[in-house]
Amino acid sequence: MHTVVLGTSGTTPADVIAVARENARVELSPEALTALAKAREIVDALAARPEPVYGVSTGFGALATRHISTELRAQLQRNIVRSHAAGMGPHVEREVVRALMFLRLKTVCSGHTGVRPEVAQTMADLLNAGITPVVHEYGSLGCSGDLAPLSHCALALMGEGDAEGPDGVVKPAGELLAAHGIKPVELREKEGLALLNGTDGMLGMLLMAIDDLERLYKSADVTAALSLEALLGTDKVLAPELHAIRPHPGQGASAANMAAVLAGSGLTGHHQDDAPRVQDAYSVRCAPQVAGAGRDTLAHAALVASRELASAVDNPVVLPDGRVESNGNFHGAPVAYVLDFLAIAAADLASIAERRTDRLLDKNRSHGLPPFLADDAGVDSGLMIAQYTQAALVSEMKRLAVPASADSIPSSAMQEDHVSMGWSAARKLRTAVGNLARVVAIELYAATRAIELRTGLTPAPASAAAIAGARAAGVEGPGPDRYLSPDLAAAESFVRDGALLAAVEKVTGPLA
Repeated sequence: MHTVVLGTSGTTPADVIAVARENARVELSPEALTALAKAREIVDALAARPEPVYGVSTGFGALATRHISTELRAQLQRNIVRSHAAGMGPHVEREVVRALMFLRLKTVCSGHTGVRPEVAQTMADLLNAGITPVVHEYGSLGCSGDLAPLSHCALALMGEGDAEGPDGVVKPAGELLAAHGIKPVELREKEGLALLNGTDGMLGMLLMAIDDLERLYKSADVTAALSLEALLGTDKVLAPELHAIRPHPGQGASAANMAAVLAGSGLTGHHQDDAPRVQDAYSVRCAPQVAGAGRDTLAHAALVASRELASAVDNPVVLPDGRVESNGNFHGAPVAYVLDFLAIAAADLASIAERRTDRLLDKNRSHGLPPFLADDAGVDSGLMIAQYTQAALVSEMKRLAVPASADSIPSSAMQEDHVSMGWSAARKLRTAVGNLARVVAIELYAATRAIELRTGLTPAPASAAAIAGARAAGVEGPGPDRYLSPDLAAAESFVRDGALLAAVEKVTGPLA
């Protein structure tokens, strides 16, 4: 099994994906253990002083004015975890919780939080044992970070609350820890606060969304090319010299991908055969411009994610010179904005894909294809309702594109009077990404059927590979009406797991 070694810095997006989605093991490097111990010495020294230090010897939030006596500080740390574990609603997905836990551990290992090495090791032990705390959908305002979700994770470290075992069964966390020989932690000064105060949930979901969208944008270039081919469109609009004079990098990459898929096609260029067409419709001709803009948005989001991944988000933080200072770095605005931006870009990509699908099904605009790509139109409805499903998905994505980060609601007796709503932005983006995969899958389903109905014309080798791969994956071709949901589910899996790209890239080589 792959192992990710955590140092004080240098964690990569691939590390997060490996732990969250591939169950990679986590180890703490000697460098991290040394940094943890050094920072803890600073916190212990401050705890012994009579002056109050926020998070070490005071209350929290609007209650930070109270100085907490030594004998009450362990109770204080337990209480902040218990009281902040106030989430409600459905359980959050296992991969999201694993990303959340790993990213908080990453920050702990930076040496800026003052958490003891044994607490960090217990966090790694939970991940390695496959124990996943139950985290609920609602409870985070994205400031101070993802408080409630992180609190539920910290609660499990204490042997309290509920967690899911490696078998997927939810049990009391204390039982699961005991079954795996893990001793619950007894939190000391600052540790409860340090385990709660970060943007880890929204960042984890951003990194996984980027991973998914990088694959989906390439897949959308493929399905756009298939639709262009099925509509007998012209590939001249993909010429690199046309995109060089508007040098957005994403646009050039999408155009190059479409051109690679269409190389050697016997269908493109027949746009004058049935009726004069000076230009293809925008949804076909402007596919690289729309997908390219989304790609550039994705690149910006990846830049923001890399900066946040390199950050040590906590309040207060332990600085290299020994100071422990309060700050506002936990505010999720940088992450929240790009989460919302990606939801907008995904909605627009889905919208243009749906327009191409609708064009394939309309006999007045499909240039010789049967109505709804039906076998016997009238007796058969063909893909009529598949497009309804696609339209419903796109409509929901437009609603999900409304930014969460434009909202704020005050909390903590007006101490936390402006919040990011980054967790909410991340949650709706996850839904949008899932919908986008389905929308692209329906375009694939329609376009491959349409190409096969163009008898007498030979598709591009890459298109033929996509069709063959889809059929081998259980995505059926033209024929009389049948139960459609299984076909669409197979198409979704074919797109989502990267099999479509794998089939095409055997012909084209790696797409951009």
